[in-house]
Amino acid sequence: MAKAWISAFRPRTLPLALSCIGMGGFMAAANGVFNGTIVALCVLTTLFLQILSNLANDYGDTKHGADSAHREGPMRAVQAGHITAGHMKKGMAVFSLLSLVSGLALLWVAFGSEGMWMALLFLGLGLASIWAAINYTAGSNPYGYAGFGDVFVFIFFGLVGVLGTYFLQAHSLDAIVVLPAMVCGFFATAVLNVNNIRDINSDVLAGKHSIPVRIGPKRARIYHLFLLIAGTLSAVAYVAFNFYSWWQLLFIVAVPLLIVNGVNVWRKHTSKELDPYLKQMAITTLLFVLLFGLGQVL
Repeated sequence: MAKAWISAFRPRTLPLALSCIGMGGFMAAANGVFNGTIVALCVLTTLFLQILSNLANDYGDTKHGADSAHREGPMRAVQAGHITAGHMKKGMAVFSLLSLVSGLALLWVAFGSEGMWMALLFLGLGLASIWAAINYTAGSNPYGYAGFGDVFVFIFFGLVGVLGTYFLQAHSLDAIVVLPAMVCGFFATAVLNVNNIRDINSDVLAGKHSIPVRIGPKRARIYHLFLLIAGTLSAVAYVAFNFYSWWQLLFIVAVPLLIVNGVNVWRKHTSKELDPYLKQMAITTLLFVLLFGLGQVL
């Protein structure tokens, strides 16, 4: 049973949660406002939200038919019968509560009792994050089935994750930090796009109108290349506008891995062939963020 739950958590997607928080932490460090306790609580809260999203996706895709006998990707826990739908709903409730408790602790550390209004604003963002995690595929009208998953991933794994982490430490926002936030947003969306290209046939049968379903596999691959290029150019633009050391270009070391991902997503066509590049893109994103962040603080 423990193995089934760990599999349902989808560990290979968790680097995305670490990436956006790490980027916000590095940007804070580069500006002299780093707070390790806040970053640690951001990591914990985001991991809980990511796991919540994965559990909700497992439950929702089985409920709505995307995880059926026609699906060619990895077998999911509810689909395979390893975890009942009822137990999965309880798991979702547990991680919703954990996300809320961790988020409240984060707001207390960041703002204390004197920043009540700002804390309430971030509490609203936190509740919106919980709503988004659940309603991607598990709600009565899941936005992932309408093709809006890419937009929400860009917002929450890019803008909200990075800018929120930065603001919680700095209590202010530097507009140029939007560019590193876009790096994470574009790359996280690329991970989702690999997933959706892989599952395009079963999604068509289930009525899940992801971007690849809407625009077709060839255009979805062109879109994938756009996401990789846009993320890289966002990093280049940040350095160009804020250049002070050649170390800032350290992220270039990770670019060949992006090229590998783009080439293989373009060339591979079966679900089995594409599946490894979902994990590869998630890990590449984390490596890119680490190299980019180190380059800003060295």
